[in-house]
Amino acid sequence: MFRTPGPVLITVLMCLAQVATLVDVFVFATLIRTFETEWLLTKVEQGWVLGVYHAGYVLAVPVIMALTDRIDARRLYMAGCLFIALAAAGFAFLAEGFWSALALRALSGFGFAATYMPGLRVLVDRYPGGNESRAIAFYTSSWSLGTAVSYLLAGVLGETLGWQAAFLAGGLGALAAFALVLVCLAPRAPTRASEPTRLLDFRPVLRNRPAMGYVLGYAAHTYELLAFRAWLVAFLAFSLTQQAEPMVGWLAEPSRIAMFTALAAMVSSIAGNELAARLDRPRFIAVVQCVTASLACVIGFLGALSYEAVVALVILYALLVQADSAALTAGVVGAAEDGRRGATLAVYNLVGWTCGFAGPVLVGVVLGAVGTESTTGWGMAFMAMGGVTFLGGAAVRILAGVRRTG
Repeated sequence: MFRTPGPVLITVLMCLAQVATLVDVFVFATLIRTFETEWLLTKVEQGWVLGVYHAGYVLAVPVIMALTDRIDARRLYMAGCLFIALAAAGFAFLAEGFWSALALRALSGFGFAATYMPGLRVLVDRYPGGNESRAIAFYTSSWSLGTAVSYLLAGVLGETLGWQAAFLAGGLGALAAFALVLVCLAPRAPTRASEPTRLLDFRPVLRNRPAMGYVLGYAAHTYELLAFRAWLVAFLAFSLTQQAEPMVGWLAEPSRIAMFTALAAMVSSIAGNELAARLDRPRFIAVVQCVTASLACVIGFLGALSYEAVVALVILYALLVQADSAALTAGVVGAAEDGRRGATLAVYNLVGWTCGFAGPVLVGVVLGAVGTESTTGWGMAFMAMGGVTFLGGAAVRILAGVRRTG
């Protein structure tokens, strides 16, 4: 039992716990064609089910993160693990169509709100080392590892045992994370602000210009990233239909390609934070976001290229879209005032994941209006994914470039 783990152990422990809580996150996205066939879901309905998970997150995260300035984030984290496990089991046994799927994915999003950023608070509140930014980068990038595991397990279990088994695996993963944190970490009270405010009074955060720069940059990043993750398997499946000859082998399974893009993104996130720490962080993030947005505006129109070329493009896009993730989170944690980390992360996630909810839904609307069986439809969809990221890059450069004094 490790009650006071060192910097490496606490980082590894929380990364593993996060991966375990994410097993169910992209099960629906990976098996979306199964649900489309069994439940006769339209593209707009699919977009709502994909997006409502993030809506559930958004509704819960302001209160939960504000509470981490007052009570130990470990308690909230373990409660979130149990919530995810119950929601995943409920989906496996009770979901039978659009409305039940919508409700249960929203509940799972509530659980995620109590694990993702509260898990970061668990880490930083206990981290004994001097390079907190690097620990944050590893934790943030492990989100990509968790999505890779989610894609892989969903694809394998969905093919062999059915979609119910894939959701049950997500519930078991959350229970494993609960046990890991319960056994390995001792309780610890958070640092209090010198001038306490009411629970949901975010005015001090809104006045923090550097923090708000990272908030707006994260909003654009999350909108694009979650839309990409939600519709990636469907885009690859479309590309397969455009090939002159049927594809065979591991390349022909979109969920496996999605897994590799997530693994590539994990490496990119860590490397991006290391570069941002050595360079001008706001400028680095702005450049990455503008380059990513530029690629997004063309990639969908190229879906009829050879499948190998399309796979290479989506992996490149995954590398770029995640390169600013850890840099943004480390930046906002560094810009937060003492005693207001929880409130700052609450605003960061409220704004970011509101846009994350909107991304999959709006892309589904575009696909429903333009069509999913043409490069024009997917080209417009990817433009809808990436276009707003230009605005995020500008916000980071203008606001986060302002250094605090005093």
